[in-house]
Parts: sequence; structure tokens; C-alpha cells
Amino acid sequence: MSLIHAQNLAKSYRVGDLEVPALKGIDFVIEPSSFVAFVGPSGSGKSTLLNLVGCLDHPTSGKLTVLDTDVAALNRSASAEFRGRHIGFIFQDFNLIPVLTAYENIEYPLVMVQNWPAAQRHDRVMSLLDAVGMADQAGKRPDQLSGGQKQRVAVARALVANSKLVLADEPTANLDHDTAYRIIELMRKMRDEFGTTFVFSTHDAKIMREAEVTFTLEDGRFITNPPSHHD
Repeated sequence: MSLIHAQNLAKSYRVGDLEVPALKGIDFVIEPSSFVAFVGPSGSGKSTLLNLVGCLDHPTSGKLTVLDTDVAALNRSASAEFRGRHIGFIFQDFNLIPVLTAYENIEYPLVMVQNWPAAQRHDRVMSLLDAVGMADQAGKRPDQLSGGQKQRVAVARALVANSKLVLADEPTANLDHDTAYRIIELMRKMRDEFGTTFVFSTHDAKIMREAEVTFTLEDGRFITNPPSHHD
């Protein structure tokens, strides 16, 4: 059973009187436990594609199924609930809440969306802090952490609600070379441990080399004929 399936997926934006196509009828399949990269130059459509898969935006036409759900048919509140329950996000600028500690940033999705009991939340957050090597930094706020540490917290936050799918938009863009590699290794380890699918939107050659499946976009279309699954 595929995790994500897109058929003739298209997205256009209105700019004044113009209809500007961002995606022009693409098809792809992503299997569970995959390490996948959408790559291409700025304006190629990769961030648009990530936003559609993440239910942050709706396609103009075509079909998009994520975790057996026709996400194109969801209204705004149903999209938000689906995201909260099933999808983790990692951003290039970390998007941590400045006034919360590392622990509280990771706990936040469980409080806001999942409504877990306190003891269960504590066990889950501590296990993720441990898994990303940040247990000794649990009480620090983002301004007390390095870029790599912030991204580790962001990885833990993306996984805390047992997300089967994590979408990472340029997750290594603000990291130095060595730190970026360590974060990629960490995400691969998380994939192996939890069976999570990671989908990246990236320019970064390091992620492209590490991805098991790469979809290359140019001008709203795939320019490579992507495999439908990995071995």
C-alpha cells in the first residue's frame, strides 16, 4: 500500500488576472518508510508540492491520496486535524517557539492537537529527546542552542506524535556542512527506527546523495522518470 499517490496533480495561482501554473499534471507514488527528495531550482514547484502533500494547500486539479485519505477533498479544519494527527514538519529556520524550552517545543503538538495525558506526554518527549541526543538540553530555550541542536529539537518535534510522514523543507539550509550531515544521518536513523517516511524539498547535494528516491522538478513537471518504489 503506497503512502502517497498523486495522479495528474496540478496547482495554479492567480496573480492579478493571470493564472500561473506551479505544477502541471504530475504523477508519483511514495512508499512507506522511504527517504525521498523533491529537487529542482527555485520556482520549479517543489515547495508547492510539499505544501500540497502536507495539506497546507489544495490542488487545483488531479487526485492526491496521503495515508489512504483523499486530502484534496478535505476542508480547512479537516486539513488542519489531518496534519496534526499524521504529518510532522521540519523547516529550514527551525520554527521553534522562542519562549518554550526544547522539552516544551517537542511536547507542544501533543498538547495542542493530540491531547495526550501528562505522564504519557512526558515519557514520549523524553524518549524523543534521548533519541536525538538532546536529553541533557531539555530545559534550554532555542536562543541557548546551536543551529544543529535546534534542528535536532525540530526533528524530535516532527516525530513526537508518531507521525508516519515527515516533510522537511530545506532542513539543512542554515547548517554548516558537518552539522548538516549529522542531521541527515539522524533523520535516516529515525526512519530506520520508527518506519517514518521523510520527504525533502531541497537544493542540497548532500540530501540528494542520501535520498533513496529523487524526483527532479523543472517548471512544474518531473524531468526524470521517477521510480514508483525503492528496493
